[in-house]
Amino acid sequence: MHTEPRTLPLSPCPTHRLCRVANRLIILMLLYACSFPFTLAHAQTNVLTWHYDNARSSVNSNEVLLTPSNVVSSGFGKLFSQPVDGYVVGHPLYVEGVNVQGKGVHNVVFVATMHDSVYAFDADNATGPNASPLWMTSLLSNSPAGATPAPISAVGCGAVTAWTEVGIISTPVIDAQTNTIYLVAETSENGKLVHRLHALDITSGFEKFGGPTTVAATYSLNGGTSTFNSSNQINRPGLLLANGHVYAAFGSDGCNNSNQGWILSYNAANLQLEGAFDSEPGGFYASFWQKGAGLSADAAGNIYGETGEGAVNPGVQLGSSVIKLAQVGSTLQLADWFTPYNWQFLNQNDLDLNDGVLILPDQPGAHTHEAIGIGKEGTVYLLDRDNMGHLCTSCTSGDTQIVQELPKQVGPQSGTPLFWNNKVYFTAQHTPVQAYAMNNGSLVTPPVAQSIKMTGGGHALITSNGNANGILWVISGGTLTAMDANTLKVLYTSAQAANARDSLTGGLAHFATPIEADGKVFVGTKTSFVAYGLFPSVLPTAGSGQTATVATTLPVTLAVQIKDPYASTGNSGVTLTFSDGGKGGTFSNATAVTDSTGSASTTYTLPTKSGTYTVTATAPGYGKALFSETAQPGPATVLARWSGNLQTTSVTNTLPNPIICVAKDAYGNPVPGVSVTFSDGTAGGSFSANPVITNSKGQASVSYTASTKAGTVTIAATASGTSVLKYSEKVVAGPAATIAVSSGNNQTAPPATLVPQPMVVSVKDQYGNPVSGAAVDFSDAGAGGTFSANPVTTLANGTAAVSYTTSSSSGTVTVSATVSGVATPALFTVTVQ
Repeated sequence: MHTEPRTLPLSPCPTHRLCRVANRLIILMLLYACSFPFTLAHAQTNVLTWHYDNARSSVNSNEVLLTPSNVVSSGFGKLFSQPVDGYVVGHPLYVEGVNVQGKGVHNVVFVATMHDSVYAFDADNATGPNASPLWMTSLLSNSPAGATPAPISAVGCGAVTAWTEVGIISTPVIDAQTNTIYLVAETSENGKLVHRLHALDITSGFEKFGGPTTVAATYSLNGGTSTFNSSNQINRPGLLLANGHVYAAFGSDGCNNSNQGWILSYNAANLQLEGAFDSEPGGFYASFWQKGAGLSADAAGNIYGETGEGAVNPGVQLGSSVIKLAQVGSTLQLADWFTPYNWQFLNQNDLDLNDGVLILPDQPGAHTHEAIGIGKEGTVYLLDRDNMGHLCTSCTSGDTQIVQELPKQVGPQSGTPLFWNNKVYFTAQHTPVQAYAMNNGSLVTPPVAQSIKMTGGGHALITSNGNANGILWVISGGTLTAMDANTLKVLYTSAQAANARDSLTGGLAHFATPIEADGKVFVGTKTSFVAYGLFPSVLPTAGSGQTATVATTLPVTLAVQIKDPYASTGNSGVTLTFSDGGKGGTFSNATAVTDSTGSASTTYTLPTKSGTYTVTATAPGYGKALFSETAQPGPATVLARWSGNLQTTSVTNTLPNPIICVAKDAYGNPVPGVSVTFSDGTAGGSFSANPVITNSKGQASVSYTASTKAGTVTIAATASGTSVLKYSEKVVAGPAATIAVSSGNNQTAPPATLVPQPMVVSVKDQYGNPVSGAAVDFSDAGAGGTFSANPVTTLANGTAAVSYTTSSSSGTVTVSATVSGVATPALFTVTVQ
């Protein structure tokens, strides 16, 4: 990853070749060192230039406070805001530990407005003495009498930008070694529009180096000379500090009012012009807009930018192109360039190049030094910075002379690409954010991650701790949005908070973007400067994760501390409320006030119901601490039936369903781990296990197999400390195995007469148990007698009885009784006489 948290200011050496070489070597060493991720215990990142570094990687890899887990609406949001006097278009800058004149040492955010004002705010809070700016400088006071910010009516294009006035548009740049902030302001003076380069002392806001310098320049090429016309220009791209120079790029107001694209080079030490470049000499347009993105510089000090639509005369007029400039002494020279083969189509359809140039760290493969440009239609141009490709006049379907081209791949109107963890990110309008992996110096398609569809189109940035905890930040739909940089899942938006607590006060100016440093995100709006960050957190310090018996007090008190995540100090005097959400537990004190260390505590008595409980400690505006406590049941005091009572089975068989009981404590909570013993008295049956240990639901389950004896079986379940629990089960006989005469044999009766006694048989199973419900058939083998019923069903005692009437003939009659499954019948003899 290429991250350069501080721009390296170099002493000016416009003509001495050795000095220039030394400067370039220093820049190269710094970029090389910053290309490797590292982690500090409390790394600090100054934001001195647009999107952190001159490569415009848009990555702060030294962020140790913000992570995907804590950038959520419950713990992250708007911390404070400060009013300003005009629209903020360029993003704020940040320097830690500034010794402000008369105000002491502060971490400072610098904000420039379209009303030509510059503010220095304390970056950590807006209370007490920090409720006012540390200093505020109106650049109108450093301009001729009567100067005002340029009215939008004079600049034009107000319907597109919705700006009301034009003052300081671009993101300034800071030289930390000289404590200087450079910026370009536009004013209206007696109906004439004027641009001036200012250099202010960051400790006081006072002008330095004899400034300001009025912006004026000429550019000569091939015998022709162009003159910078301030009335047709605005300075939209962020300023660049490199090679001991401040570079400012200009273009039209956005509506192409007779402008030309210009890049001007000023000596950082004396504000003298030392180079000018006109991208459209002898013509119009080819503006440097870049949606406010700063000009880029590589490790050798070469300058890169993208131009808008305009005529193309290769090497002279460079509309819709990516250009490379070199500072050579006190001149600024065209070193290389690339123009898409279809530039005429792009110009005619307003699809020109309109973003910043991403300088990639050195890549493996054939093209070590690469850069990425992008056009409005979403076409990506991966260029070799050592041979950018110029214009392919013979190409008809793509630019084959460059490293790689992805036509219309990433969506329209993307922000400047950004590079992190060997991935390049694109943020187009009405398109998901897309991340593409790099492999051997080329972009790999399809993307490795995509977000939900975003309104988007703005410049994004990524914060991380080295290669970990990456968060992508972007303004989308007027809200600040944070995504996990690996998955591109949305973590937070400033529209999530209730009552729009986190909303961007006053709305956003055209092209406004956020920036982040040391755990805070800073955004300028139309009326304010807003700081987002972590809320002071309520942290559990003791007592979480305990286990105790229901209705008892936890042995360790629940303790919390409220801490400022930025100062690591406790917040005293804050009232905390403890709650288990109405689950029935009680506190020794449901509210507590934090002491001098920010600490507070309470004791907690568990509810009567077993389970895991979440206890919260909350304070308005501070988030909440969570405790997880477990209430386990008391000893078993009762066994209760769960299922399995009043079942029926046959001898030697198992009951259809298991017998299940549940052990409960005095509050009715199921008790696991209880030993339950089962018994059927003297019935002689057997259990699948005995004793049985209750499971996590307090249940003991056992299967019962009956003995050979039929009848009602009482099964008792017992456990220590409980009363006996009884189940009543029915065991019936097996199938009929024997049939025998019980009574009514050897009777005598006259013909056609009812015999004196009924004939009775007894049916039993193989174990001698009476079989009820069996069908017994009686037969006199055709003797002509009759039976009172046939067949006859055995009673509960296994008997079946029938009355027999003799036939009209005399003689001896044999009556047989049979039952299914039994081969040998029961036989009766009847004498008829």
